[in-house]
Amino acid sequence: MRRTITIAAALLVVGAGCVTTGTFDKKAKEAADAAARADEASAKAAACETKAAGLQKELADAQERLAAATKAKEELQVRAASLAEQKGALEAKSAQYEKLAGQLESQIKAGQIEISELRGKMTVKLKDKILFPSGSARLSREGGAALDAVAGVFKDMQGKSVVVSGYTDDVPVSGGAYKDNWELSSARAISVVRYLAAKGVPPQMLGAAGFSQFRPIVANDSPVNRSLNRRIEIALTAADYEPPVVDAPR
Repeated sequence: MRRTITIAAALLVVGAGCVTTGTFDKKAKEAADAAARADEASAKAAACETKAAGLQKELADAQERLAAATKAKEELQVRAASLAEQKGALEAKSAQYEKLAGQLESQIKAGQIEISELRGKMTVKLKDKILFPSGSARLSREGGAALDAVAGVFKDMQGKSVVVSGYTDDVPVSGGAYKDNWELSSARAISVVRYLAAKGVPPQMLGAAGFSQFRPIVANDSPVNRSLNRRIEIALTAADYEPPVVDAPR
């Protein structure tokens, strides 16, 4: 009887040990599976974070491109407005040019006067022989007729400057009322300014300058070229126009 009880107890102990081992293995497997799932979830989370970071960078790049495109669009709009304004100004200047060219048509065809328009400045160039006798700053009748046409165009303009410049060749002045080409070129420019003012061009628009022989347009190496260098130039510009600085030949 005692032996039977001992054997039964032993069997119970062995049975109890088998149950504990199975449970442990089951729990270990569950833990391993949970760890695997956790690793998988961590990997997915890391992948999501990487993707989110990539999307964030793409968004930042897109926003930067949008800002650049917006800025470019604004700059284009400003440029377009400026071009439209310039176009209007050019059309207005061209109307002035056409008006003056029409009134001076005969003198232009005769080669006595040239008109040019560049960078907002319209220039009327007159040969000295049409305006003045040799060595003189007294306007001739023919010169007065040409200046009448110029004054007729300029006198009603607003917000403009009219600068009259006198130029000579390199032949020294001999005798007469003027000591040198500085005085002669300046006196001729002043004569033209006074005539234009007398014909109704507002004096506050007018200015005069004498450049003597030091701004030739061609070399003073022949009678024809010297004749080209002896000239009066009347420049019409905006009131706030600043002429470029040009170094005088030495």
